[in-house]
Amino acid sequence: MVTPEFRGTLGSAKERESSRVYAIVRCGGRQEKVALDDVVTVDKLPGEVGSSITLPALLVVDGDRVISDPAEVGRYEVTADIVGDAAGPKINMIQYKNKSGYRRRLGHRQRYTQVRITAIGSDTKPKVRAKATAKAEEA
Repeated sequence: MVTPEFRGTLGSAKERESSRVYAIVRCGGRQEKVALDDVVTVDKLPGEVGSSITLPALLVVDGDRVISDPAEVGRYEVTADIVGDAAGPKINMIQYKNKSGYRRRLGHRQRYTQVRITAIGSDTKPKVRAKATAKAEEA
């Protein structure tokens, strides 16, 4: 049996969940669901620890408002800081051919980058910011 106090905490948790802002971003050929202050493991990205990157948003959910129109989502940007590098689990592969004495053992560990989401918001002038970033990279 569920007590009335417990029911009250469930309702408030649902209200907090619906008012949360999150986005679906594209990173490394995959799509990730990210919210503010989340640490996400993505494919290896160039950059040093502490540097900031911008991820393209595909969908933004702001409380009850879902933004999926490409023209409107283009105004939103998701900013993240690189926390560090990570490595995936070791994958062992064995090749064997019967009756020929052929055996081969291989191993692989995929490299990843961990990023912390610092901001999800709309940018009023994305073209100006993109030009400023391009000029900074050239210098």
